[in-house]
Amino acid sequence: MKQKRLLLKILLVLLPLLLLTACSGTPQLTAPGVTLTVGEANQPENVNTGVQLLVLLTVLSLAPSIIIMATSFTRIVIVLSLLRNAIGTPTVPPTQVLVGLALILTFFVMAPTYSKIDEQAIQPYLNGQINQETAITRGLEPVRDFMFRQTREKDLELFVSLNNQERPQTRDDISMVVLMPAFIISELRTAFTMGFVLFVPFLVMDIVISSVLLSMGMMMLPPSLISLPFKLLLFVMVDGWYLVTQSLVMSFK
Repeated sequence: MKQKRLLLKILLVLLPLLLLTACSGTPQLTAPGVTLTVGEANQPENVNTGVQLLVLLTVLSLAPSIIIMATSFTRIVIVLSLLRNAIGTPTVPPTQVLVGLALILTFFVMAPTYSKIDEQAIQPYLNGQINQETAITRGLEPVRDFMFRQTREKDLELFVSLNNQERPQTRDDISMVVLMPAFIISELRTAFTMGFVLFVPFLVMDIVISSVLLSMGMMMLPPSLISLPFKLLLFVMVDGWYLVTQSLVMSFK
């Protein structure tokens, strides 16, 4: 919230200065280390460059959502959150730690995909071997391959039918408009399935401890208070973080 207010104040300060410079015929605003130029677009190429800059800024603003929805982040963070609830510690580890761990594991899982994007699209584009459109097309191919491997055919058929499209013959016929929502719901299903498997042993432990307390006549003693130390002990003894991390990473292979 403070960052938004700061950006709004900066815009309120800059806009009058830009208007003054435009009206006074001075198309340049300078500051220490910063030069901002306001000029007319006399050629179509200048307009095209401005539109590309606007699209680039829009993509950068949507980058966090793209990272969340088009990578392994969704599955990882949901499984870690369900694991925390299964243990019975809703605030430990803190949310910032879980999100940080999910981001690190996401970078690890997506590293081969990013390497292919850099090799096939970014480096040839920077070296002037291909144009921007070709770079975008090549850069999307590794991402699409990753998403196709994790997406169920049933989910793809759902969004193809909802989009009123004919049944595609090859993967190239499936657009990102269809692939991305199908990938997301497939990730949600997989994440909840893994979360259920993680819940079972802790649920069994809660049931056993509740039965023991009931048989001992301790009906007023909360079972969660007694089961929490045992669940933590079980999780540590089986090296739970190692097993969960291994399962999450291997689930993308």
